Amino acid sequence: MSKVYITAAGKFLPNSPVDNDQMEDYLGKFNGAVSRTKNIFLRKNGIKSRYYALDKQQQTTHTAYQMAANAINDCLEKSTISSGQVDFLSAATTQSDLPVPGFASMVHGASKLERCGIASHQSVCAAGIMAIQNAYMQVRSGEMQNAICCAGELASRMFKSQRFLHQSVLQDNNLPVEIDFLRWMLSDGAGAFLLQSAPEPGRTALEIDWIDIRSYAHEYDLCMYAGGLKGNNGAVQKTWLDNNDVSEANLAGAVNLMQDMQLVDNIVKLGVRRFFELIDEKKINEKNIDWLVCHYSSHHFKPQIINLLKQGGLEIPDDKWFTNLYTKGNVGSASIFVMLEELLYSNKLKPGQKILCMVPESGRFIT
Repeated sequence: MSKVYITAAGKFLPNSPVDNDQMEDYLGKFNGAVSRTKNIFLRKNGIKSRYYALDKQQQTTHTAYQMAANAINDCLEKSTISSGQVDFLSAATTQSDLPVPGFASMVHGASKLERCGIASHQSVCAAGIMAIQNAYMQVRSGEMQNAICCAGELASRMFKSQRFLHQSVLQDNNLPVEIDFLRWMLSDGAGAFLLQSAPEPGRTALEIDWIDIRSYAHEYDLCMYAGGLKGNNGAVQKTWLDNNDVSEANLAGAVNLMQDMQLVDNIVKLGVRRFFELIDEKKINEKNIDWLVCHYSSHHFKPQIINLLKQGGLEIPDDKWFTNLYTKGNVGSASIFVMLEELLYSNKLKPGQKILCMVPESGRFIT
């Protein structure tokens, strides 16, 4: 089994940064009314700026697969291999631009890559780790000499005001909290890694020791979802494809991206639980962690993580935490790429340092 290294990283963040005061210029207002809840949720998530692949007419400026392709090209420009030398492409997203074909096919077609193996991964935030793990195993097994893994997200188009104006969910120019919470948190962008079996001479690289993914869907109902409506029993009653037509599904709000606010805090407990399990399994030595790159989706969750770690007798100093959530926004499955890309080229890393990455997903709970 070969060692595997992240030898280059790239990103693509569309257009110019959007600060908190500008958000409704892009997402739009409901019947001209300023949101009464925006500032409440922004105080909770702590985000100061983000990127949208929208213009002020709420028209899409880049597709998710175009952004992922741009991130791949940025990544390869920082490497010593050409686009024609890539053996494998593993791509992730929360919601692809097209239901069919797979996201990786669209990314491949939009990129400069030539013939290669591909795999598509669709989930929520954990989809990015799934894509990295697939690429990692391809190189580690020797099946491929190198692999590109990437993720692209375009959440903003799901929250632009025109989408809700004729839906029954919009009441008195307000959205339900399970939609509104996400409207002020999610943003757009893409990231990519090049994985190789040996580091490139003279260039900083990250060796991947292991990747651990665990699903808890057998323990919990849906938390973050789109394409259906949950009943009182927590189960999806009907998916958007089971409606008589797409218009009917839209009017009922079944096409919206939502998060069950009664369940979401469970992801913090699961993430910390798995953290301590990995210590017991000898995969993590908490004393050797130099950097914690944690994709907490909102600042609201960081104090909860810290408190649960302390209850377990462990404290990670704040100067070891790395995130760019507050300046780049929550880019979903692409966040881990965008964070590691910034850290990799920050000149903060030293040889031999250990980086622990944590990516929780509240979809149906994955760590």
